[in-house]
Amino acid sequence: MSSARPRYFIGIDNGSQSSKVTVFDAHGRAVSEGRAALRPYDTPRPGVVEHPDDDLWTSIGVASRAALAAFDGDPAEIAGVGLCTIRFCRAVLKADGTLAQPVMSWMDERVGLPYSDTNPEAVRVTTSSGYVSHRMTGNFRDTAANYAGMWPLDPDTWRWTTDDAEIAKLGMRRELLFDLVLPGDILGEVTDAAARHTGIPAGVPVVATANDKAVEALGCGLRTPDTLLVSLGTYVAGMATGPRNVTDVTDFWVNYASVPRSYLYESGGVRRGMWTVSWYRDLLGEEVTAAARAAGLSVEDHLNEEAAKVPPGADGLMTVLDWLAPGDAPFRKGTILGFDGRHSRFHIYRSILEALAMTVHDTTARMAEELGTAYREVIVSGGGSRSDLMMQIHADVHGIPARRAEASSAAGLGAAICAAVGLGVYADFEEAVTQMVRPGEVFLPNRDNHDLYRRFEAVYRDVRDHTDALYRRTYDIFG
Repeated sequence: MSSARPRYFIGIDNGSQSSKVTVFDAHGRAVSEGRAALRPYDTPRPGVVEHPDDDLWTSIGVASRAALAAFDGDPAEIAGVGLCTIRFCRAVLKADGTLAQPVMSWMDERVGLPYSDTNPEAVRVTTSSGYVSHRMTGNFRDTAANYAGMWPLDPDTWRWTTDDAEIAKLGMRRELLFDLVLPGDILGEVTDAAARHTGIPAGVPVVATANDKAVEALGCGLRTPDTLLVSLGTYVAGMATGPRNVTDVTDFWVNYASVPRSYLYESGGVRRGMWTVSWYRDLLGEEVTAAARAAGLSVEDHLNEEAAKVPPGADGLMTVLDWLAPGDAPFRKGTILGFDGRHSRFHIYRSILEALAMTVHDTTARMAEELGTAYREVIVSGGGSRSDLMMQIHADVHGIPARRAEASSAAGLGAAICAAVGLGVYADFEEAVTQMVRPGEVFLPNRDNHDLYRRFEAVYRDVRDHTDALYRRTYDIFG
């Protein structure tokens, strides 16, 4: 990399709960950041979950202006923008690229169905990244790597299918669709209108990335099939990467990666994963908040410090994290069972953390068996990875070293990496990741704890076999 080349890249990470915009230098160090929370979803009727008004674009503007206001470098040295947004959303646009209706969330049941072409103002149908790309550049161009789901994309070529019947089967017409590019390709340049909205200088190139999980994986340095990534977010799951579009699988699904024509393998996971941790923290209320304040700690650090004193396995307390029931078992509820007089609020907290790790270990072990691979390391990303207790639990449950993702916004860093590659600052993704991703702290497994968790998991995975029948009965009473 030549020292004469521009030094900074902006990573836009439009996630499920907030939009984060980070300015990175060419070595992946964050130099400024802005964040804006997304507004609560609108749910006007069952099955419909929408982002209100123009919330995605509004929040990106707020976050971007905050990041640029905190940036002490020369804006002329900003080389490009990497754009990453929430996956599985659907945006319906008017002819000018503005919204014909609110953006459908990934939780909206319509995104899992063929498109219903009933809006007379609809001229384009795209993803959240396609919508934001148009707002940034004025072009109807989007990354192919954000079209998993109900889209007529050929997963081997990463191009729209040539079969018009297949497009029609999904309720679409070819003229509704955006032009596709690959991660690292240039989507266009920041328009004057987008510059006013975001504070990013007009004319800066905007570079395509992928879907948010794939971009997070890139920013964590996930590169080889023998490394597992556990993403601790609203949805908690395990991911690995590889070169094949694996078909006819049962224990994982295949998504598009941030490196062109590579794939991300994703295990089953926990819906409302870290949300459940936050729910329990808030449920504890002022008493725990006051104790944390007296100790000079955040509530999270206080809970982690006290839960670390609880033995592994939480003295037999088990939590099953069905706080949001899966679609194929709507009767399920979250379960905490095994109480006796030894248990405290910190046992419950530790049990929730262990449930996240044991659930993901179970699903990723099945994924590894089907892929015919084994993991030598697990990278843990997301806000929960800041907890030493959470990191040690993952090392002990998986039985392999657990490495903390160093970047506070891995998806933002992944987006910046795509920009650096797309603009030729680095020759390829391998070089860019080597230069921009720094390894975080490593936690080694305790063999005695690992053996205990193996025995405990054998009991844990059978809990639903016993509780499902009970919850079917209560579902008829309470829903």
